[in-house]
Amino acid sequence: MFPRKIICFILVLVAFTAPEALHAAGDANHPFVHPLFADHAVLQRGIRIPVWGWTQPGEKVKVSMGKKSAIAVADADGRWEAKIGPFKAGGPYTLTVSGLETVTINEVLIGDVWICSGQSNMEMGIGACNVTNDIAQANFPQIRLLTVPRLITTKPAQTLECQWLPCNPANVMKGQWAGFSAAGFFFGRELQQELKIPIGLIHTSWGGTVAEAWTSQEGLKPLGDFNAQLEQVNKVNTLNKDEDPSKELEKWYAHNDPGTAQHWEKGDADYSNWKSASMPQAWEQAGLPNYDGIVWFRHTFNLPDDWTGKDLTLSLGTIDDMNTTWVNGVKVGQNNQYTVDCVYQVPSTILKAGENVITIRVLDTGGPGGLTGKPAQMHVAPRKDAGATPISLAGQWQMHDSAPLAKLPAVPQIWNRNNPNVSTVLYNGMISPLLPFGIKGAIWYQGESNAGRAEQYRKLLPAMIQDWRNRFEVGEFPFYIVQLAAFTRTAAEPRNNEWAELREAQALTAKNVPHAGLAVAIDIGDAADIHPKDKLDVGRRLALCALADTYGKKIESSGPWYKSMKITKQGVCLSFDHLAGGLVAKGDKLTGFAIAGDDKKFVWADAVIDGKNIFVSSPKVKKPVAVRYAWDANPVCNLYNKAGLPAVPFRTDDWPMLTKNNK
Repeated sequence: MFPRKIICFILVLVAFTAPEALHAAGDANHPFVHPLFADHAVLQRGIRIPVWGWTQPGEKVKVSMGKKSAIAVADADGRWEAKIGPFKAGGPYTLTVSGLETVTINEVLIGDVWICSGQSNMEMGIGACNVTNDIAQANFPQIRLLTVPRLITTKPAQTLECQWLPCNPANVMKGQWAGFSAAGFFFGRELQQELKIPIGLIHTSWGGTVAEAWTSQEGLKPLGDFNAQLEQVNKVNTLNKDEDPSKELEKWYAHNDPGTAQHWEKGDADYSNWKSASMPQAWEQAGLPNYDGIVWFRHTFNLPDDWTGKDLTLSLGTIDDMNTTWVNGVKVGQNNQYTVDCVYQVPSTILKAGENVITIRVLDTGGPGGLTGKPAQMHVAPRKDAGATPISLAGQWQMHDSAPLAKLPAVPQIWNRNNPNVSTVLYNGMISPLLPFGIKGAIWYQGESNAGRAEQYRKLLPAMIQDWRNRFEVGEFPFYIVQLAAFTRTAAEPRNNEWAELREAQALTAKNVPHAGLAVAIDIGDAADIHPKDKLDVGRRLALCALADTYGKKIESSGPWYKSMKITKQGVCLSFDHLAGGLVAKGDKLTGFAIAGDDKKFVWADAVIDGKNIFVSSPKVKKPVAVRYAWDANPVCNLYNKAGLPAVPFRTDDWPMLTKNNK
């Protein structure tokens, strides 16, 4: 479901890269005043606020607000930057910029500005969260909202189209996906109501994206893992526009996938040993647990007599990650984005009377994989006959695993304007245009797309944070992380799991990076939906992190964190930080604990709270050496502190990770 790092690239030249050279002041790419400085803006309190734009080289520009002003001189490229302030929280102010032009910016507030970034769970709008009353009551004139438009580019962009909007019921419903970021809104609302100062929220996110896409070249280079990718990104402008990237990808399949080499799509292979499974569902739930790699699917349908000679539309829903689809051995479509519904056109010339065969080759590089849409999305029907009853394709399919990911070389990636999962391209398009706008901090909800490379994420996320801190030039600004919420089917027995490892990487980052924090969401997920609707608690928990760490409020900001363990006669004694007055089991007894001996085989354990400690034991493990808690994609777990905050999932061992070799 979630792409791993790609070492080999197939890049298609596109015409949306950032300009190579500056143009005359006043053009769309180099306006006299940067678009971030617009009516209703919130500017950062307590700092010398950078204000910038473009004019003729050598020209003087004056910036004035309140009783303060500053002078800047444009450099050889025409860029000017003045720093004005500092200011205390308040307003409204009028910001005036004068030079060859004069621009007046009205209704400007001074307060705290927060970046809200990540993938789809940050992008998810408030209108998708069943919070009708919160929307109706969203009249907060001291909260201002700005959404960064989507942009993929191989070079750092310098400007953007944007608009600051006062927070009200109409404006919170404006956004990429059912309104402004719900997590961002609830976070900002909590801060504004508690602090009574203006809050500016800059939302910049894109669903299904990887963290390396949000990191600059300079931020990625020290890691080493992404160097080959970066080389290819830098070559994008030298490619022949007529090159067909899909040919290289198909060569990779033919060389590495037995199913492709043996032409399983042709229909003359031996399919007797293929499994039968109900679709749609992730293949992890259909008999292939913890499997990443290539799986083939087959299904038949009978062509009605009155459909003869008609072109068909084949609808398959979402397929996770990448798929190629054939009908009767003829390719009808290919899609490399797991968030996009797969709808393919089937010409009548390849259909036949009676039985027709659909074959799908799916490559998944992490997390749930396969035919992951909804039953109602899976059907076939005549293309131009709206009155025809579609034939449902939901039900029993054949499936066969062909090539596990661990045995495959790096997957070629097709570069195009619709693919945000390439190193640096979202930093370039959606972070760089903001620099060096004054901010207070950032909140981050991302990780699902990096789960297949969780061990690598231990270094990648801290590197991205440091990269952003270097770029915004406001020091070690606060960075608060939403730990992945629970998702997918609960495992019957303890197991290794990519999402558990990704949560550990998030927790380690929050623990080890100065002024980082963690909002645990393990208890507010949805087994059936990777986008849980409870963003209210997500926002509140992020706000608790900020109120405690950034603003110095004497409140508990976290649930229990594992501290240490001791082997006793009764089993394993665990101690914790962030007790907030004590440990609590929500329910009759503690759940979610597993224990293992030297054989590294975990079994479910009994766990009992004893004051500030928890004793964990199992009659099946006589000499325990390790304990894990909530170590699954969707664990059953119920440890909290008396502040009502859930414990951070953890393990006491450092045994090799499931994602250890995934790059």
